[in-house]
Amino acid sequence: MSKNIPQPPVHNVDDKSSVEASRMHFSLPAELEAGEPPEARGLERDEVRLMVSYVSNNQVAHTRFRQIEDFLNAGDVLVINTSGTLNAALPVQSKDGTRFGLHLSTHLPNNTWVIELRSYTDALKKTTRPYYGAKPGETYQLPAGGKLTIHKAYRSDQAVPRLWIASLDLPAPLHAYLNEYGFPIRYGYVREGWPISYYQTVYATEMGSAEMPSAGRAFTHQLITRLVAKGILIVPLLLHTGVASAEYNEPVYEEYYRVPQSTAYIINAAHEANRRVIAVGTTVVRALETVTDTNGITSAGEGWTDIFITPQRGIHAVNGLITGLHEPLSTHLAMLEAIAGRAHLEITYQQALQEGYLWHEFGDLHLILP
Repeated sequence: MSKNIPQPPVHNVDDKSSVEASRMHFSLPAELEAGEPPEARGLERDEVRLMVSYVSNNQVAHTRFRQIEDFLNAGDVLVINTSGTLNAALPVQSKDGTRFGLHLSTHLPNNTWVIELRSYTDALKKTTRPYYGAKPGETYQLPAGGKLTIHKAYRSDQAVPRLWIASLDLPAPLHAYLNEYGFPIRYGYVREGWPISYYQTVYATEMGSAEMPSAGRAFTHQLITRLVAKGILIVPLLLHTGVASAEYNEPVYEEYYRVPQSTAYIINAAHEANRRVIAVGTTVVRALETVTDTNGITSAGEGWTDIFITPQRGIHAVNGLITGLHEPLSTHLAMLEAIAGRAHLEITYQQALQEGYLWHEFGDLHLILP
């Protein structure tokens, strides 16, 4: 990460109450939590299920992702996030010999990291939960003689911090070290470890995300070729995702983004021509809303975003979204409501539950259209 990148902004938590007011309430059965990649279920990436819904009339269609071209028109713009996923999980050990899991979240410009320590919940050390006992100044041993030093809580407004600012002292360059000793971040619903290749989109160009920008996982090279041949424009941006906060009922955190001038130009031209601009993932929405004004004009930009999208704020950059299915506590649901409205979301999520759609990064997808 270059040294001239703007520093992360001051935290913006003013809209936390908006998220609480926007929270949808439903129960997610355990059998609908995708615990393995679709490839392990005998499917190709693009054979996951796709729910297509139209906000204007609440119509809902059920298909497979590889049929998405049937619902897109020539001139539509798909905006993708080309950030690649790191092996961002590492084993660490405290001075007293206690073993923990370490999740690297965000690489800051001063070469420190936002990190999360996690305690193991089973004897085989396969599942973890947040560890709240870290203290400033503590050091932890990393594989091959590496060292982690805790500096301070990432947020000053939390009595019991989950995330910390820390530095790494590694015996090898970062990416080589993570490739050798790290592994993908996974949570309890993913029962087995999977290689990092299962956590990459086919169009990833720059490594930096702690967790996969998963809305784009179902795209294949063949599908992208068919979409381009149909006249659908695919334009890139970059947003490096940090560790998930949805399961902890927390606001979102700062993330690094970069929106190229060419992408901004094509989005503005599409809006001018009354074409649809469809974000592939909530990370794309977050980056674009950071550089789009209230008149819907998108500019190029690079830096750190702490933008928090709620129905009260609204969305100006896109009018469509490809996304996974989100848990009841997820702050992403507030963003989806800003795009689709509460009534439409309730209709689609009821159908997703009834039809047995799968949740999480290895699950099924939802295409929201105007």
